[in-house]
Amino acid sequence: MTDRPLKIAYLCDITPLNPNLYSGGNARMYQALQRHGGEVTILSNSWHMAEPLRRLMHVLPEALNLRMRWRLHLLLGRLIARGVRRELAQGDFDVLFCAYSIQSMAGVGRLGAVVSAFTTDATPTTYKQSQVGQSFGSYLSASRYLDPWIARQEKRVLNDLDLILSPTHWLRDGIENTFAIADERVQIIPWGANIDPVATCEDINPLRSGAPVELLFVGRDWHSKGGPLALAVLAGLQTQDLPAHLTIIGCAPEGVEAGADIKIYPQLDKSKPDDMAIFETAFKHAHFLINPSFESFGFAFCEASAYGLPSLAFRVGGVPVKDRVNGHALPLGSSADNFVAVISDYVANPVTHTALRKTARTEYETHLNWDAWGRAVMDQLRSRVADKR
Repeated sequence: MTDRPLKIAYLCDITPLNPNLYSGGNARMYQALQRHGGEVTILSNSWHMAEPLRRLMHVLPEALNLRMRWRLHLLLGRLIARGVRRELAQGDFDVLFCAYSIQSMAGVGRLGAVVSAFTTDATPTTYKQSQVGQSFGSYLSASRYLDPWIARQEKRVLNDLDLILSPTHWLRDGIENTFAIADERVQIIPWGANIDPVATCEDINPLRSGAPVELLFVGRDWHSKGGPLALAVLAGLQTQDLPAHLTIIGCAPEGVEAGADIKIYPQLDKSKPDDMAIFETAFKHAHFLINPSFESFGFAFCEASAYGLPSLAFRVGGVPVKDRVNGHALPLGSSADNFVAVISDYVANPVTHTALRKTARTEYETHLNWDAWGRAVMDQLRSRVADKR
């Protein structure tokens, strides 16, 4: 095995140069591969011979575009893949690395001396069959008639890969249970926080008995991220005569008004210094991130750990919250009272909250950052390249 930079072809249906799409994960992966030993070339996200159809998709209403584009890409995979293979042949690459869009690998097949690697937080089928997907009612949509065909295409793609990089045990188990793929090609490497590295936080707001409990909610979708339950927890604490505040970042929920107990920042762009300063202050001032959401990962939990902020969540999907390490993941069906009980225990014993802050920060430093991901992924890629050579 050599330490020379690996020549990596980076493939996704959206360019990783856009830091906002795919919640920023696409851009962070691209940058991490570059930092840790990759000479990374972004492949075109053109559909090549079928490019007119891709452009047609983009003039459709967004909701229709999102639902149709990836399915059509999957359908035309063999045709589109001819262009992908041409680009690979021109670059003398060691690795084809695909992020998120499994449809981009449709029809590519096995690549001989080139290592094929893929990462995502969920495939369409593992998501749809999970508690996360079913919580949004996706299993009732008309697209269910295509599900068996989609699953077959996914299995074909996954079977052709040399390396499947899962950020969670949840996805690894989903791939095993759905596609009967359970071998050393599937590696669990957690993703990171979608913010620049955070220095050790010294100016945090300690939890003190008698002082307000500061709750933080982060999400664009108030309902899917568990906003109503977060609001109920705020009310539950106050009912128990525990003063509490809630800061909401990312949305302006209907019927919820800012006031003495609630702050609302409908939208923050972390690439803007002023917005990032507000974001950072909110994370440092909070005592708990409360996002009882249904999702396949959740970058906000990684960001909370970066600031030594414990997270409160549901134990569902691939949420990266470990009990008593970087927060608490309560069983599905837990009520606001259950969350209030967890918080109340820490209010009564603030020293345990301080200890939880420290282990949350350690979890970030050890696992939930993109440099840790980049080092681990490059080790895997170098090993696979060496095996093929």
